[in-house]
Amino acid sequence: MQESNNNIGALVIGGDHPGLAVARSLGRRGIPVYVLEDQLSVSQWSRYVSRVIRVKDIREERATVDAVLEVGRRFGLKGWVLYPTRDEHVAAFSRHRNELAEIFRVTTPVWETVKWAWDKKNSYQLAEKLGIPIPQTWNICHSDELQALYSHLPLAIKPAIKENFFYATGAKAWRANTPEELHSLFNRASIQIKASEILIQEIVSGDGNQQYSFCAFCRNGQVHSSLVARRLRQHPREFGRAATYVESTEMPIVEELSERFLKSIDYSGLVEIEFKHDARDGRYKLIDVNARTWGFISIGLAAGVDFPYLLFADQLGLSIEPCRGRIEVGWLRLVTDVPTALLDMIGGHLSLRSYIASLRNTRVESVFAKGDPLPSLAEVFLLPYLAVKKYL
Repeated sequence: MQESNNNIGALVIGGDHPGLAVARSLGRRGIPVYVLEDQLSVSQWSRYVSRVIRVKDIREERATVDAVLEVGRRFGLKGWVLYPTRDEHVAAFSRHRNELAEIFRVTTPVWETVKWAWDKKNSYQLAEKLGIPIPQTWNICHSDELQALYSHLPLAIKPAIKENFFYATGAKAWRANTPEELHSLFNRASIQIKASEILIQEIVSGDGNQQYSFCAFCRNGQVHSSLVARRLRQHPREFGRAATYVESTEMPIVEELSERFLKSIDYSGLVEIEFKHDARDGRYKLIDVNARTWGFISIGLAAGVDFPYLLFADQLGLSIEPCRGRIEVGWLRLVTDVPTALLDMIGGHLSLRSYIASLRNTRVESVFAKGDPLPSLAEVFLLPYLAVKKYL
């Protein structure tokens, strides 16, 4: 593209705290940021958001693509950079990439790459082929086949494609401890999603302390800049729907396994890959691959890796130096971490000393920022609204 970079900005799809992190990263550099939303969000009160555009729907694939295209034409956003913040946006932008690219710089890779991240069945099959450990996983067609799995209980029931299940249930996975629970939960899942999308998986014991995220910006299958983060607190504890406190760390094996996976699919863009340490065999097992911004992406800037800007600069052909995240940098999601920490302390999973130490290491809060305070004030008043809207 030959257009001037002076007026090029970013269109962020989704204005909750990951979208806010993108807006702050770019807005502080004077880059215009528009946010596209179908509900109220904290981003609309940020000084770094130039415009918030409300549309009817950004959940359904075709409606989202049509809304993005219409906004691009209406506001003259030729050459602007697209930032998806949710899984359904990744699928929509990848499958309609050529259409969107007529107006935007599309940061989502082609479908031949994205399909390996979007569908966990694909992710696990590829991981096995590459020698990357995964939890033992089954995909059955009928409940009659469940009896063969009784000896493996307890088991997790989870979706191959996250958003279909998540929006229907509000859960990332369910735990089945008995044969009766296994049948009941399988039947419940079958009401919400196709049997072909239901995964039954061995449970890797432990909470977020055993879970690691490899966060990276990649070019053509090569990791350019990265950090590893550990989920020290999450909710729910076992099948964390979202992190509440994470801390950057070092874990070379997680880096090596992630780089192997990303190279095999020729990945470009932002990505988060989740692993969980299995104490039974000492291996780090692939749990999930997110081909988008992630919930705690703002930890990057505090740790020295400004992920949103790296992606933007790369799209505009600007020079960017590789960087690696500093360790022991904490990210906190205060509104969810307070109740999570209290429950963990009551349950004997967290000591007061450890909690205070995590607060001392916190360098960034998900919404609060001294130079941009209104979003955090707005969030307090929006909490009941967001809690209801999240799962509708």
